[in-house]
Amino acid sequence: MTSLGITGGIGTGKSEVAAHLGRLGVPVLDTDAIARDLVEPGCPALSEIVDAFGGGLLEASGRLDRAALATLVFADVTARQRLEDILHPRIFEAWMAWLDGCRRRPGLRVAAVVIPLLFEKGYSGRFDRIAAVACSPATQRRRLLGRGWTEVEIDQRLAAQWPMADKFRRADFGLWSEGRLEVLQEQVQAVTGSLPA
Repeated sequence: MTSLGITGGIGTGKSEVAAHLGRLGVPVLDTDAIARDLVEPGCPALSEIVDAFGGGLLEASGRLDRAALATLVFADVTARQRLEDILHPRIFEAWMAWLDGCRRRPGLRVAAVVIPLLFEKGYSGRFDRIAAVACSPATQRRRLLGRGWTEVEIDQRLAAQWPMADKFRRADFGLWSEGRLEVLQEQVQAVTGSLPA
């Protein structure tokens, strides 16, 4: 089985790549989904976050106010590192266990994990192949503005990631999401078709 890491900047099209891989029958795990699950009420990670940053980040329902936490950590490098120290080891353990399970599935050719900070966290050696998704900076910014983000929020998040060009250069495959969706899907199919079993 070939393990495929999917990475790229925010707003570059990673989710669409993951969705199309799923349509092609490739099991895909998105680490953002793991991160969301880890901070559900009653989870140890949520307790640690409250201990680190205060109960003011909880909504009345007891759920984490993710937007408030993001505002805090993307404005403060030390706070962001503290949050990553809580979440990232747990996320790493979860996707590694998932990949191990995939390797035990008879006949499975490819399994993919979406990790936005794959290169930043030094995970490249954990995958057989890596695909980076990118688009032009102007398109990236337009997409993020379309999500309702402010220019300040966009700049803060971009500053927390490597430039797209760096990820593109280091990856085994580059997926360019600038044009029509069908073109991106064709690129995804070309990548999966080229992977060894």
